[in-house]
Amino acid sequence: MTDGRAPLPLTFRPRLARQVSLAVALLVLVGTALVVVLVPGLNAGDRAGFLLFGVALAWFCWREASVRLVADEDGATVRNLIVTTRLQWADVVAVRFGERPWVQLDLANGETLAVMGIQRADGASAQEQARLLATLVAERTRTDRDD
Repeated sequence: MTDGRAPLPLTFRPRLARQVSLAVALLVLVGTALVVVLVPGLNAGDRAGFLLFGVALAWFCWREASVRLVADEDGATVRNLIVTTRLQWADVVAVRFGERPWVQLDLANGETLAVMGIQRADGASAQEQARLLATLVAERTRTDRDD
């Protein structure tokens, strides 16, 4: 962009957690299929139970792998494990790594929102993503007066 701002949209995702979660989901699905097909003596209810449990575990792993923050011109969409939240830039006061292993957003209404899409386990990459997100917030919430 000509105004020096970072080009949007930008997507922030964890690297390590995403890779591990997708690998575990695949293992769970393969393991479940093997149990359902190869274990003798299972009745239809047992097979259905194993299948349902395996699919639920794989869904949870997929959901963990899909956490992210998508920043666009109007604000950010934070997809965490269960809840997805849409924020306007003016809603975000600060970006920080708190005591949790992921970035936290301090919101104008006094609440804090976890951003599981930027995780401390990613090391320097996570620190860089947190700085970039903080820069986006600062650029898009800057006013003529600093009250």
